[in-house]
This record gives sequence, C-alpha cells and structure tokens, in this order.
Amino acid sequence: MNVNGQATRPLKGDAQRGTLQVIDQRALPHQLQWRPLGSARDAFVAIREMWVRGAPLIGAVAAYGLAMQARRDASDEALANAAQLLRGARPTAVNLAWALARMQACLQPLPVAQRAEAAWAAADALAEDDVRINHAIGQHGLLLLRGIAAGLKEQGVVVSAQRPLQILTHCNAGWLATVDWGTATSPIYQAHAAGLPVHVWVDETRPRNQGASLTAWELAQAGVPHTLVADNAGGHLMQHGQVDLCIVGCDRVTAQGDTCNKIGTYLKALAAKDNGVPFYVAMPTPTLDLSLRNGLQDVPIEERSAREVTHISGRTAAGQVVEVQLTADGCAAANPAFDVTPARLVTAFITEHGVVLPEEAALRQLKPTPASLAGSAAS
Repeated sequence: MNVNGQATRPLKGDAQRGTLQVIDQRALPHQLQWRPLGSARDAFVAIREMWVRGAPLIGAVAAYGLAMQARRDASDEALANAAQLLRGARPTAVNLAWALARMQACLQPLPVAQRAEAAWAAADALAEDDVRINHAIGQHGLLLLRGIAAGLKEQGVVVSAQRPLQILTHCNAGWLATVDWGTATSPIYQAHAAGLPVHVWVDETRPRNQGASLTAWELAQAGVPHTLVADNAGGHLMQHGQVDLCIVGCDRVTAQGDTCNKIGTYLKALAAKDNGVPFYVAMPTPTLDLSLRNGLQDVPIEERSAREVTHISGRTAAGQVVEVQLTADGCAAANPAFDVTPARLVTAFITEHGVVLPEEAALRQLKPTPASLAGSAAS
C-alpha cells in the first residue's frame, strides 16, 4: 500500500546485514517512525510493546526475529531458546506460534552452517505468503461486496458516490497489521480501486485507539472515504440503516468458528445480529487454530496494562505528542485486550480460498499452512 504516494510495507528486511526495520505504530498517525531491529530480543520487544501489532505482522516479525538469531547462533539450543522467547511476547494471536513453528520445521533438518541463509529466505517466503493471502482475501471479498451491492439494487437502493456501500470495521485489520493489503481492509481497498463506491465507519477502538490512529490514517492515505465514530456508535448506526455490512479481522479462530478479535468485536456482532446486518470475518488460514474448539473456554485472553485504559496520548495544539491521565489517581482499571465472538454471530469467513461458512466441517477442510513451507525457504 502507499504512504504519501510511495509503495510502503510496515517492515523492511535487509538480508545482507541481517536486520529489520519496522514502522513504530505507537507514533501514528502524527509521525511515521522506523525502528531498527537487530536481534530476536529486539523483535520480542517490538511485539510485546506493540511497536508492531496485528496477528499476521506479529508472525512475520517473529519469523525475522528467529532469522536474526540464526545469524548469531543457529544451534538447536539457540534457536529453541529464541523461539520460546518470541512465543511468549503475546499469547492470544495464533500467527505468532504458527510462524515460529513453520520456521523451525524449515530449519531443523538443515546443517547448522546452512541455517542462517535459509532462515532469512524462510522469513522472506513467509512474508510474501502473507501478501498473497491477503490479496486473495481481497479478491474474494470484492466479489462479496459486489454481490451485496447487487442485492441492495434489487431492493431499490443503488450503490453510488451519493449512496456508497456502507461498511463498519473495528480496530485495525489493515496493511499495518499485515505485511501488505490487510485482511478486513483488503476487500475495501480492492473495491475502491475497482470503482465500487464504499464508505467505511471506523471504530475508534479503545483503549489503544487502533481505529482512530491506524485505520483512519491508512484509509486516508488510500483515498477511501471514511468517518471515525466512537466505539459505542456502531449499534446506533445499524439501527438507522447506515451499515450494510461489518468486516473485521481476527487473531484466532477455533475449529467451530468462534472468533477471537480485539475487545469490542463481540458487541458489534451482537448489534449486527439484532439488526440483520451481515457480519463477516476476514480470516487468513494461518489464523485458524484447529487444535481448539470452544473459544470462550480455550482461547487465552491477554490482559494488558491498566495504564492503556487510564491514560491516552494525543497531539497538542503546539504539535507535541503527549500522554495525559483520564482518571482520578488510584482508579482501578481492567484491560482485557480481546474478546470472543461465537460462531453463531458470524455470517461467514472471507479467506484466501473463498467465503466459508462458520461451520466446523467447512473450516477443517481449509489448509492453514501455505504450500511454500520448505521449498521456497530452503532453495
């Protein structure tokens, strides 16, 4: 995707130096800052402290973290220790563990002397797979959006610049959360490029405001019409016929279709169900965790710092980015970072293989691991 008209991804690898640069998403939308990473420990900090976030991007950064470790020490013990460190950075998004398992499966059979080069190639392959997956999600999603627009026309509502297709999304499932295209945003970007008029309602997404800080910024860079709304406005918009569909991303999907995503997603799904609004989840298959069935019982929910709730950052009139306290001193705050939307509230999943119903039989037919696991990585 583009930043100021220049093709940009949220990470840039340097194979010769064995280093990685990432966009520090904490500085957006006010500043575009790049941070250098040179070790597995650096990658751990970037993931844990949310310089980078979004399930697919977390997986890619972890893969490069392991590749950076392989440049220093590619022994079995060193790689295992680095993988264990990275795996513990954030517990909820399954892509983190998936990416590390994929890297280890590629490197384990190789002689130690060959692992450094192979590891970087494997991380590159994983990143490019993510781009292809997300582009394919967008292609299938575009067909879905065109179908919804056609259905509206049959009801006497013509989608046009004056009355665009109204889409509500939550958090940031855009290209900043992936290697490129995004998941929930990929159909939106492709629809906009194809000339299908769209307008996006952007949830602010408290407490870290990824919608306000990231999604709105992304959409503005792409020229996609959008409006920022408070998290609690979504139900009201649906009640008044101002939302044609919801599209959200996901951090983990269980075998029966329960969907773990940023806190607040469940409330949007409930409102959508009550108002007859289709609720779609953009799901790359690496986010599908077939080892778990019941999302409410089995998915670990990350509890983040209460400070994210009690404080907020913003830009002053003088142009300085500062943090301010919202609450009285000593106010207790809880901060569960994710919630689980039961499969019964999901209309369908938009995957790189097509649109899939939230049914276990259908989900178990998907192949969570791209075919390029070892071939492209070790060549």
